[in-house]
Amino acid sequence: MYAIVNIAGTQFKVAKDQYIYAPKIDGETGSSVSFDQVLLVDNGGKVQIGAPTVQGIKVSGKILEHVKGNKVIVFKKKRRKGYTVKNGHRQQFTKIQIESIG
Repeated sequence: MYAIVNIAGTQFKVAKDQYIYAPKIDGETGSSVSFDQVLLVDNGGKVQIGAPTVQGIKVSGKILEHVKGNKVIVFKKKRRKGYTVKNGHRQQFTKIQIESIG
């Protein structure tokens, strides 16, 4: 059984006991979260497609930790002008374990 869920504007294919890294979600480590924007559910070949969401289905999970992604270097340059700017960015993520679908 798997589902496609919209979490903070990003779609994830999730299954039970799976770990995902979603954009940062407010909540303490160890607290439970539920997502009600389920777009598709597949239960052993029986597929339910939402219009736009599947009614009566929720995906619940547990927040394991808040982490940062890899560093991305942003480098800007204008040739022959002596202009260079170098910045870095690390995106914030939340590690979630999917506990149940249904």
